[in-house]
Amino acid sequence: MLHTLLFQCLPASGWRGTLRRMSLCIRLVPRLVGALLSATPLVAQGPAASARPTLVVLIAVDQFRADYIARFAPQLRGGLARLSRGGAWYTNAHHDHAITETAPGHATLLSGRFPRSTGIMMNRLGVEDDASPVIAGGVGPGASPKRFHGTTLVDWLRSSDPRSRALSVSTKDRAAILPVGRSRSDVYWYSLDGRFTTSTYYRDTLPPWVAAWNDRHLPQSYAGREWTLLLPESAYPEPDSVPVEGGGSGFTFPHALPDDPTISPSIMRGTPFIDEITLSFVLHGMQALALGVGPQTDVLSMSLSATDYIGHRYGPDSREMHDQILRLDRALGGFLDSLYTLRDSSKITIVLTADHGIGTIPELAPASMSPAPTRVSIASLIPPLRAGLRQANVDTTAIDIDQQIVLADRAAFRKAGVNADSVLAAFAATVRAVPGVARVDRFQSLLADTLADPVARRWSHQFPSTANVELVITLTPLSIWQGNIATHGSPYDFDSNVPLIFSGAGVRPGLHAEFVRTVDLAPTLAALAGIKPTERIDGVVLTSALRER
Repeated sequence: MLHTLLFQCLPASGWRGTLRRMSLCIRLVPRLVGALLSATPLVAQGPAASARPTLVVLIAVDQFRADYIARFAPQLRGGLARLSRGGAWYTNAHHDHAITETAPGHATLLSGRFPRSTGIMMNRLGVEDDASPVIAGGVGPGASPKRFHGTTLVDWLRSSDPRSRALSVSTKDRAAILPVGRSRSDVYWYSLDGRFTTSTYYRDTLPPWVAAWNDRHLPQSYAGREWTLLLPESAYPEPDSVPVEGGGSGFTFPHALPDDPTISPSIMRGTPFIDEITLSFVLHGMQALALGVGPQTDVLSMSLSATDYIGHRYGPDSREMHDQILRLDRALGGFLDSLYTLRDSSKITIVLTADHGIGTIPELAPASMSPAPTRVSIASLIPPLRAGLRQANVDTTAIDIDQQIVLADRAAFRKAGVNADSVLAAFAATVRAVPGVARVDRFQSLLADTLADPVARRWSHQFPSTANVELVITLTPLSIWQGNIATHGSPYDFDSNVPLIFSGAGVRPGLHAEFVRTVDLAPTLAALAGIKPTERIDGVVLTSALRER
């Protein structure tokens, strides 16, 4: 039965998927997992914890699609296997907002609120902050959570017990900062020179334990190392030589890091090795800060970024992605082994999820798809728009365009005596004619259609009703804006559907196919920790994940 189900998830030509096959595979996940569970013993479950966990662990895998676990299940032996086979697994979990990017996604996870409420509505409105430069000579822009609104699980825990502490780590600054919101916690991200750093928002100097880890120069030791296949080549059905991957260069195995240790720490972000580095730092920090020893509940948040870098360069259907998921599985297995050696496993609650998914590279979509996916740019439409504004004596900055959103300064139009709605309507009609554009909507009109239109619903969760967003642009399925080889950012399910798995203390194992949202993650963790959010949130407690106390 298992092999039959797996075969149905595979297109006839290999793993390269159509939307139809992708949807079919997702629908088959419950049956597939049932077959796996009948063939593979569950992770041993200890007795139900009698009290709240002393450690809550968030594992967010950047750009981790929901179907990856089922797709590669027969080859999983480590952390992904253990969590999925022994936890409460929600196979139909979604980021229920329209711009499925890293910053908005991470901001929802421990806040329980949509981007319209967190203030983190897109990557551009993320964490960059010149007033909070990185410290200790770290490489990269300043960063802080100054745009983040409201509270997170960390704040709720501290309101219950001020002793609660948090450590949040990622390769990316926004993925380290945003899960814990504005809290003054231990927050660190990867500098391109191979060190972990933070910004002046959090502290003026690195604590000794961070400096000690940096002094090991672990990333530099990877110089000259090759990323090779974890398993024999016959274990990978994907073709290796696909020139559109990697932008036409470096698209076959092995992938070698430069021999120069001053360069390799930056390049290694596009390999599975960066996850190994991050997990090493996370465990070092957990020990240094004595997280999870109780009696309070502490938070350990990590975001693993290799899957995102690899996905953007090689796509979700590549041999590189296949190998990355296998290596991620093994790395997480080693992490869990270390975690459970250092802390009492019966007092740890873990949740695994992602900030967004990804779609197939447009050039690799089946020829039968209609409309054909394409790469979209509206850059050529902007000069005529500016010229028209100038001719009408309207400030040319009165309309601001950021790919899928159009904003307007209505005061500037009123000053010039020009009808802003007429200009916006004309521009919307021009954009609709661009190949790859599915729809251009007035944002305020969408707010009235959220019950009948899932795309409208997700746009309504992206921005507050008071935002000066005038138009929102939705591309056709698998079409993308110019830039990455493969990417995400749409309101479609291939970008919104992510894993959501709770495991450990207080969790009742089970497989769940109902529609849930990532905003449900935080209130569920709060319930497991025996506390309540301190503000109104968008998510609800997933009671089916809770073990009876």
